[in-house]
Amino acid sequence: MDTASFRRGVRDVAPLLLGIIPFGLVAGIATVNAGLGLPAAVGLSVVVFAGASQLAALELLGQNAPLTVVVATAVVINLRLLMYSASIAPYFRNFTGRWKAMLAYVLTDQAYALSVASYRSDSETDRKWYYLGVAVTLWAVWQVTTIAGALLGTGVPDAWGLEFAIPLVFLAILVPAIEDAATAVAAAVGGAIAVVGAGLPLNLGLLVAAGVGITAGVLTESATGGTDGD
Repeated sequence: MDTASFRRGVRDVAPLLLGIIPFGLVAGIATVNAGLGLPAAVGLSVVVFAGASQLAALELLGQNAPLTVVVATAVVINLRLLMYSASIAPYFRNFTGRWKAMLAYVLTDQAYALSVASYRSDSETDRKWYYLGVAVTLWAVWQVTTIAGALLGTGVPDAWGLEFAIPLVFLAILVPAIEDAATAVAAAVGGAIAVVGAGLPLNLGLLVAAGVGITAGVLTESATGGTDGD
């Protein structure tokens, strides 16, 4: 074990925990509000471990949406993890299948963004242990805060504004990821459509925004020949 790389991962992710903690509390509270109990909160946190899709699924369950819509929403939201996996896979190609499965389980937006940035800037970093320093820290904090939120239930005052921390976390990841015309167009188009479609039922606005934003980014990359940011 490369303890130095692991500690560096923990250190680098520490500032993001200021947003992850209220995010986890909101997820736990949302579980209770959806009519589910502590076992469901623990199950979602441990098995699913995907904050944005958990919240979307819980909201839909609270609206008595069809199960197919709930599952489809969660899948579409998590499709970004497929792209993350493909992007980070070259750095993990020499790992065993068991290690790859473990690293895939704890893959998150934050773990991907911090790890890839570190790999590109510092070739001496132990990739596996740096990644685990980031990802395991996020996993542990998410479990604790989600369970705490479920135990607190609706006892947290709305005035605390915990929900406001969620978009801030994703903004902290999104802004550094905008490196070229394609990513800028994808972010702008997807964000604009998400705002316009915020009132659509069953979170359809989010699904449409994700699809159109990705499509816009791909078309822009094709038009520019993928040369921006090289």
